[in-house]
Amino acid sequence: MAIRNIVKIGDDVLRKICRTQLTFDERLHQTLDDMAETMYKAEGVGLAAPQIGILRRYCVVDVGDGIIELVNPVIIEKSGEQIGDEGCLSIPERFEKVKRPLTVTVKAQDRNGKTFTITAEGFKARAFCHEIDHLDGVLYIDRV
Repeated sequence: MAIRNIVKIGDDVLRKICRTQLTFDERLHQTLDDMAETMYKAEGVGLAAPQIGILRRYCVVDVGDGIIELVNPVIIEKSGEQIGDEGCLSIPERFEKVKRPLTVTVKAQDRNGKTFTITAEGFKARAFCHEIDHLDGVLYIDRV
């Protein structure tokens, strides 16, 4: 595994819409492993592919209960509302209050291409929304 450089605000890659991930191979597996290692080293709870300069639809999230890899994720259901502080590894040392759904259900694929759904509440739902936004070129500061 390797630590990747995290792209910072101002880099155009953070504002682009990512392409669907079509291949589920060793290269994807290595990149997901690198992303997790990079996220942990930076003391973050999520990291999306564009944050390391890759315009593909995948991200990793760990809010304290283990790593979750989301490839080609889509929010298929959301409910409730929460407002809380958000930060981003691509926007260092800045935090803002952001309104997000309280609960989300996400349909995604795992690193091998198998489709699954996962429902998250609270902080995990916030993290999923934040990382999926990255895949569409949206930063949390756009939602303030």
